[in-house]
Amino acid sequence: MKLVNYQLQTQMESVKQEATQFLKEYLQSVLEDKTKPYYKKADYVGLSLSELSNKIDTLSNDIKELQALKKRLSTALDISKEVTASILLKNGIYRIEGTIISSITLTKETTKEKVSMQVLNKEELLKRGFVKYELDTEALQNALLQNTKLQKELKPFVEIVKTKETTPPKAKVNLKRSANNTQADELLNLVENQQAAA
Repeated sequence: MKLVNYQLQTQMESVKQEATQFLKEYLQSVLEDKTKPYYKKADYVGLSLSELSNKIDTLSNDIKELQALKKRLSTALDISKEVTASILLKNGIYRIEGTIISSITLTKETTKEKVSMQVLNKEELLKRGFVKYELDTEALQNALLQNTKLQKELKPFVEIVKTKETTPPKAKVNLKRSANNTQADELLNLVENQQAAA
């Protein structure tokens, strides 16, 4: 990885659509410089553009990696909260007070219904007006959920399936309104000293 930018590269990185004059002047001076051969000028301009492009590619890859890491950590956090809640519930604990944090409490288990639909006769439903450029399944599902008469009428052509999705309880960390950093540091040092002594 290159640690120092070319001056032209730095100019290119900071240019804005409405303020290109300085870059134009600098680039013109590079191209008009009679002390440098044409191939060095070409290399200088080309490498500046190439380095800028490489930075964009690197950032794109970093963003993808960070998004994947964020997703993985979010999943790990959810799993950790669920495991903590299950252990606490198993031991009959619904709330734990802390000295640095206010408490750990449990969220309630929630259940939400998911509706899915399986189209049995697409052509018949298209004839009845559930169309975008193809069958408008979203409009069809909304219409069926709001109209029981329509459900009976279209029963030979579409099947409605209802499922339930349960979200298990999760541990929730409640911070105190004014956390005392000195107290937190002392507790962490105490834990580290105990581990070192063991």
